Amino acid sequence: MNTLLDLLNSRPLVDGREQDALADPAEGRRWAREHGGDGSLAELELLRGARDALRDILVGERSPEALKPLLDGVRQVPEVGPEGLRWTLETAPHARLAVEVILAWADTEERMPGRLRPCANTECQLFLLDRSRANRARWCSMAVCGNREKARRHYERTR
Repeated sequence: MNTLLDLLNSRPLVDGREQDALADPAEGRRWAREHGGDGSLAELELLRGARDALRDILVGERSPEALKPLLDGVRQVPEVGPEGLRWTLETAPHARLAVEVILAWADTEERMPGRLRPCANTECQLFLLDRSRANRARWCSMAVCGNREKARRHYERTR
């Protein structure tokens, strides 16, 4: 789950400029390795493709069918052992991390529909996973985006 949000939020706006953690090969390699990947250029390309497709799906610009090319040839195989049933992912090594993120998104959508969404701040590109009971969280960070919006509304009311 954390890798899913980390990937979706790997292109934040900092001082109005987009910072892409996967754009620079060295930085991208480090990001991928920190999240269990191999850091190869092929893996970074698939991670960027998965991130962009998932972002577009979550904001309603594309359908989930956009993920089909990223899942070509992927299989999950059951393994039964002394500790029970376990599913093993069969895919090319450089595709494993991107596929795991897509599977995490699918699982989140199934178990928590509508709770993974973009921040309500129109000047923010981050996503949040709403774990609140009421399902009313709107901000990626209350300390940053939430307070800015509340301050803006307060200023408009008092003018």
